[in-house]
Amino acid sequence: MTNNDTAVSAGRAPRINFAKAAPKAFKALIGFDAAARQGLDPALVELVQIRSSQLNGCAYCLHMHTTDARKAGESEERLHMVAVWQEAAHFFTAEERAALALTEAVTLVSRGGVPDDVYARAAAVFDEATLGGLLALIFTINTWNRIALSTAKVPGTDERAA
Repeated sequence: MTNNDTAVSAGRAPRINFAKAAPKAFKALIGFDAAARQGLDPALVELVQIRSSQLNGCAYCLHMHTTDARKAGESEERLHMVAVWQEAAHFFTAEERAALALTEAVTLVSRGGVPDDVYARAAAVFDEATLGGLLALIFTINTWNRIALSTAKVPGTDERAA
């Protein structure tokens, strides 16, 4: 089933398949995403992608990354707490809390940029290379969210295996 087929079955008008319509851009983004993840804790990667997807309202990516996190052994308890991580801080490490705060600031950058205290918190727990990778990861998930939302990807239809 293609993205157009799933969009139609979900009651949406068909939209382009971005991977086919812009293959060079799509492949470049896959490469950027892979480079961003290098050296990052896989659990942290999923938490960042989940939080960004929540903030952007991207059900397709949220479904994909919560599924990936479960397969990697993430607990249901922590997955339920990502949306309220500040109030449930004890579920997350200092590094995870700093990454989630940075994710929120970068994802919602139009609401006042990335505050110095948020950046300083992340810089205090991550070395420069890890912080660079984390920022790149946040950039990529925001891009993936925008692709999925713009092309009406249907949650539950992970096309990575297709």
